[in-house]
Amino acid sequence: MPKYPEPPYPAQSQPMPGTTAKMDPRPDHGETSYKGSDRLQGKRAIITGGDSGIGRAVAIAFAREGADILIAYLEEHEDAKEIAALIEAEGRKVILVEGDIRSAEHCRAIVERAVRDLGGVDILVNNAAHQATFKELTDISDEEWRLTFEVNIHAMFFLAKAAVPHMKPGSSIINTASVNSDMPNPTLLAYATTKGAIQNFTGGLAQMLAEKDIRVNAVAPGPIWTPLIPSTMPEDAVKNFGKQVPMKRAGQPAELASAYVMLADPLSSYTSGTTVAVTGGKPFI
Repeated sequence: MPKYPEPPYPAQSQPMPGTTAKMDPRPDHGETSYKGSDRLQGKRAIITGGDSGIGRAVAIAFAREGADILIAYLEEHEDAKEIAALIEAEGRKVILVEGDIRSAEHCRAIVERAVRDLGGVDILVNNAAHQATFKELTDISDEEWRLTFEVNIHAMFFLAKAAVPHMKPGSSIINTASVNSDMPNPTLLAYATTKGAIQNFTGGLAQMLAEKDIRVNAVAPGPIWTPLIPSTMPEDAVKNFGKQVPMKRAGQPAELASAYVMLADPLSSYTSGTTVAVTGGKPFI
């Protein structure tokens, strides 16, 4: 088990949405540590936000478990090229699709591309997210509120609606929720509100799709060291990020990958409608 960095972290900030290369320390996505065992051999996965952070760690793990992957990303081309190279190094097929998942049309195009170029969809990982920090309610613009909901929850609906008709029994949908789903941080009001909606969406959709034998679950991360942090939080918060949890540090993306693999694995055939918390020891209520 690697010894991961603990706060205080170096002072740093980036323009939104941030890139991996500019982070100090550089996040661990499991590039050298994750070992696969063919748990997802022959599966076809869509991962939104798969270019960096949690999505990148999930993509590495899925590739090493035998899956071919479509990475949907916004505009971080260097990060996207890096993860594509890592997936190809495992002998797996990778498709990169750039674009804004706020658009229902683009979400449908993502699924259509996976069906055409990967041959189908067995796993949908709804991971991409937008967040921003505000101290006062009046600081949150109407546009910011809409943007957060469009990226974080509307896109999940668009993608699931497009993917489910192509999913066979045994397929899996995994949504990235947050510790904020149940314990909202007031400075992340819009983001936390969408994460609560994601948890509810997960539970409802799991029941709706149960007869189709399509499982729906969520992962609820605590403080995880990704480009969202230095690009959306003030420097003092970045410096002490993760200090508030019992483990006294931010989690690394690599530390979440096993939860997504477990939920995607066909052996987890009775696990649906649940949320797996990965929070560094902080209880998830």
